[in-house]
Amino acid sequence: QVQLVESGGGLVQAGGSLRLSCAASGRTFSRYDMAWFRQAPGKERELVAAISWRGSSTYQPDSVKGRSTVSRDNAKNTVYLQMNSLKPEDTAVYYCAATYGSSWSPRILEYEYDYWGQGTQVTVSS
Repeated sequence: QVQLVESGGGLVQAGGSLRLSCAASGRTFSRYDMAWFRQAPGKERELVAAISWRGSSTYQPDSVKGRSTVSRDNAKNTVYLQMNSLKPEDTAVYYCAATYGSSWSPRILEYEYDYWGQGTQVTVSS
């Protein structure tokens, strides 16, 4: 059992920054690869960032590379997404996801993750 709760979303102006947090519970948290997805209205859910259970490996699509940083603190059972230089197209519901990890390989598709949070809204105004 893994439970995920996102927080930190809100309204920001274009060019601003926001840090999202994903608080996890469950005895196997440290063994789970984690990811951030987002889904804008009328759009498919897409990967923002993925991070291995150790935190030593990450993957991000080119669209957000250089503007966001994913990290985790296993002692606090928390995964973070720091987003900078936000654009209106970053507006979406952001979801935290988890799947059991062994050897690292980036997982970019929604169906590759077994556990999901309820999401937190990020709105970027122009």
